[in-house]
Amino acid sequence: MRVSAKAEYACIAMLELARSHGEPQPVRVKVIAEAHDIPLRFLVQILLQLKGAGLVTSTRGAAGGYLLARRPEEISLANIVNVIDRTSTPRSEAARLAPSLAVQAVRNVWQRVQAHEQRLLEEVTLAELVRQTQQSSALSYQI
Repeated sequence: MRVSAKAEYACIAMLELARSHGEPQPVRVKVIAEAHDIPLRFLVQILLQLKGAGLVTSTRGAAGGYLLARRPEEISLANIVNVIDRTSTPRSEAARLAPSLAVQAVRNVWQRVQAHEQRLLEEVTLAELVRQTQQSSALSYQI
């Protein structure tokens, strides 16, 4: 599966917002950018794109930042990735192949793989990822 760096950054930023869900103060972009070494200007563009899709809300001012627009249970990785990587899958050089049974058989497999990937992304919510990070954090303290 090919996920762009932009989509990965978006997922990480959304996970950070999910971890702070329910807190009154919005999360500052700078905090997320510094914590994960994401270029600040790039992260601002990503969050604006997510805001345009209705996944986050923003607050201006000195105490401003971003919050999730919905509960973490209601946002899947598919919601995020599909906003950021909207374009269809890039066609390979093989797209110029003459149609044949062999070409069709291989392309059918690629379509099934894409459908499976999409279903998996739809199943994984931000709430689930928050739980995973909390469990990993608890385990590292027990060592």
